Amino acid sequence: MTTFTPRVFSGMQPTGNLHLGNYLGAMLNWVKMQDTNECVYCVVDMHAITLWQNPIALRQAIRDVTAAYLACGLDPKRSIIFNQSQVPEHAELAWVFNCVARLGWLNRMTQFKDKAGKDKEAASVGLYVYPNLMAADILAYKATHVPVGEDQKQHLELARDIAAKFNNDYEVEFFPQPEPYIVGTATRVMSLRDGTKKMSKSDPSDLSRINLTDSADDIAKKIRKAKTDMDALPSEPAGLKGRPEAENLVGIFAALNGGTVQDVLTQFGGGQFSGLKNALADLAVEKLAPIAIETKRLQADQTYIDQVLADGSARARAIAAPIVKDVREIVGFLVS
Repeated sequence: MTTFTPRVFSGMQPTGNLHLGNYLGAMLNWVKMQDTNECVYCVVDMHAITLWQNPIALRQAIRDVTAAYLACGLDPKRSIIFNQSQVPEHAELAWVFNCVARLGWLNRMTQFKDKAGKDKEAASVGLYVYPNLMAADILAYKATHVPVGEDQKQHLELARDIAAKFNNDYEVEFFPQPEPYIVGTATRVMSLRDGTKKMSKSDPSDLSRINLTDSADDIAKKIRKAKTDMDALPSEPAGLKGRPEAENLVGIFAALNGGTVQDVLTQFGGGQFSGLKNALADLAVEKLAPIAIETKRLQADQTYIDQVLADGSARARAIAAPIVKDVREIVGFLVS
């Protein structure tokens, strides 16, 4: 049985500012993974154009997300940090996977239905097949582990199905079955205006999220304006059931403070939200304002950001190019 080199792959789209949900739900774990894993972190700009993007804005967004990666603690010396479009093996392998994956598999992808909306006939073909590109992103590096949230588990299962079918079709043990990577507890951060919806960069209300570029004043203002209910905070986690806004703020406090929900309720239970909000505003400013300052500093140094991406792309290609060359040979293409 083939043994694969342990390797982590993950990425984010350069569409809109990264926010607190990205930080607590993914970035904190990505930073920790660098200590114990070989990590490949991608700015997935090819995924971004499944919906139309202004070209000038997209180029800037690629650099801005890279700056946020670095400001949050990703180290280009310890991890490979690059943007997807500079490594053409992603697109080439995605085409092979378009020919391996089955139409029925893609028809079951719930995110296409969510993103395409009511008029799916007007959606791009790219939006429909982008789970195949996601599989290529992972398997171009024979990544064995992928940190995923609930909304991406279905796509990881598809990547596993594609890997298995490729291996079966060509009678090889070539691709691994990538596993979901769970490190610590990823925090699911909800909107500050509606605790039943995920915090999102596409929400029209800027008050719904804390951007990683927000000033200290903006961070504090958004937390103090966050929606709450009229009841006092409970003393036990069970008391948060049916109170999504309360659960969200308590969860954010616990994640930023490195504690548990029970720790927060032991401190603030029985009190009104004002005490929790004031303390959370101070804590969020302490943790997030330095990231905003460093992100803006890096955004001003375009030459450095471009060099990080160029170096990362070269290191990424050094892994992906031999793997995709082997794929060409396996499927029967002429290989020079």
